[in-house]
Amino acid sequence: MRIKLTILLYLSTICFATAQENLIINTDGRKSISLNGTWHYIVDPYETGAYDYRLKEKKENDPGAYWNVPALKKKSDWTEHGYSDQYSIQVPGDWNSQVEALKYYEGTVWYRKSFDKPEMNTAEEAYIYFGAVNYKATVYLNGKKLGIHKGGFTPFNFKVPTELLKNTNNNLVVMIDNKRFVDEIPTTNTDWWNYGGITRDVKLLILPKQFIQQYHIQLDEKTDVSAAKKSNNWQIKGWLKLNESVANGKIRIEIPELKVNKEFKVNGDSVAIAFNARNLSLWSTKNPKLYNVHLKNQNADLIDKIGFRIIKVDGERLLLNGKDLFLRGICLHEEVIPEVRRAHSMKDALKLFGYVKELHGNMVRLSHYPHNENMVRAADSLGILVWDEIPVYWTIDFGNPEVLKKAQQQLKEMIARDRNRASVFIWSVGNETPVSEKRNLFMSTLVKNVKALDPSRLVSAALEVRYNSGVNYVDDPLGEYTDIVSLNEYLGWYGSTPDGCKTAEWGSKYKKPFFISETGAEAKTGFNDSKESRFSEEYQEWFYKEQIDMFKNRFPKNYVGVSPWILVDFKSPKRNNPEYQNGFNRKGLIDEYGNKKKAFFILQEYYKEQELKEGNQY
Repeated sequence: MRIKLTILLYLSTICFATAQENLIINTDGRKSISLNGTWHYIVDPYETGAYDYRLKEKKENDPGAYWNVPALKKKSDWTEHGYSDQYSIQVPGDWNSQVEALKYYEGTVWYRKSFDKPEMNTAEEAYIYFGAVNYKATVYLNGKKLGIHKGGFTPFNFKVPTELLKNTNNNLVVMIDNKRFVDEIPTTNTDWWNYGGITRDVKLLILPKQFIQQYHIQLDEKTDVSAAKKSNNWQIKGWLKLNESVANGKIRIEIPELKVNKEFKVNGDSVAIAFNARNLSLWSTKNPKLYNVHLKNQNADLIDKIGFRIIKVDGERLLLNGKDLFLRGICLHEEVIPEVRRAHSMKDALKLFGYVKELHGNMVRLSHYPHNENMVRAADSLGILVWDEIPVYWTIDFGNPEVLKKAQQQLKEMIARDRNRASVFIWSVGNETPVSEKRNLFMSTLVKNVKALDPSRLVSAALEVRYNSGVNYVDDPLGEYTDIVSLNEYLGWYGSTPDGCKTAEWGSKYKKPFFISETGAEAKTGFNDSKESRFSEEYQEWFYKEQIDMFKNRFPKNYVGVSPWILVDFKSPKRNNPEYQNGFNRKGLIDEYGNKKKAFFILQEYYKEQELKEGNQY
């Protein structure tokens, strides 16, 4: 069994590295019409819309199939389904926060939207693009199935056959299923709310028959920053991928501000690129400089805003642009207050990052899945570093090669979408996964996948910690593969009280940067008592004081930062203390109404001190 699994995982790695993707990136820079807004829905817990009473899939033209709109022409015609204004919902958005009856619902809901064909010339084609649908989406247009996508936090698109698009009243239907299963990513057991629905933007992309589908444009990861500064010569490299193969094609890259104007010949569907730039201003947390990068192919001009920087590890040091980097981080869920719903808009992103800036943070861990694209684009413009993660969370089916494929697919989609964002400095392959031989092979395979796809960034995961004889020691086998040692520790909340931090000893098998990817304690806003009282603001305040004292005085010299758990209280069905939780994880520094707890100001002061030490070094 061990040999068979090893072979399957090895073959999967090869396929992963060579697979061609169909995801279209940078959709904001392309011609499109929004399909956001009001949709109609049908709740279908028995999946009657897809299967007959014998549980056989309905035929494409079956009038009882929910992907078809019933056409009643005479009084004797009948139907048992229909879409109506009475059942309307907003997209993007989750059904849990919009429809009270669906607050706890997990199952199938059908969404339907009608739209007219936009102006298109004969040289253009259409694609339906979804920012994310949780979890399984089956997409139909005018009664024809376009395809199926699994994964609740990554984008996908389907090409629309030319003959399928009508001039008016196109019927777009999505069958959405957010049920949890043991062989999915994530699995059945998580500590966040399982929001269902079309949670991010939907667009009809209008593109030329030949177009630039994906690209990677970054500083050469081998750049010696000191030497490049002296010579005023920076090498930018990467690749461009078209949606189809061409013979004798040409692609031009222009960065007007840097006076870059380069042409590359394309034979096939992709081309490697490399060119030099002068007078480059490096992106950093102090200087979030972005350049307009123009990609031109057959007179089609695609523009992206890209920052250039170097992130690397040198022994036990974490370096940004050649200088030591300390991460003043915080963890975030994709949830916005006070509505308590899935975040999706730029306004939502700026609200969350406003809190991060107020905290004097310079980094966020987007937990525990890729957040919407507005988050990483806002982070680019604000100078906030991003830890980007897939939801390989806790105990998934590590021995199942099909589950590995699902994790790999979500990893590919996350990296494809975000690989040109300067703010993204770490790809994370998982969180708190229990050590076993199968898990080690599964997770190390993902790490190798990431390095094959994008060697310009770091790779990590929240590793396991071994607590033994008072020494907290990291020897998780996955640490051999990750670039930094990242661990979650709750010393003072689980299993002890905060004064345990006074004698804690820490160590690691690995001579790498040492980062605390989570730490925290719960508190209910307004519950004030002695510091020994669990769930009081005073207890959480005490926790942070003791943690910070430990960070300053008893942590290894290779300590490079922390991202406490968590910025804002968030909904979780696992948290059922009726007095203090009521379905919320209360480890937030801010409650669901926007009130800051006492611990917020303790962490804020620590980050102010660290920021003063840094000065303007970036």
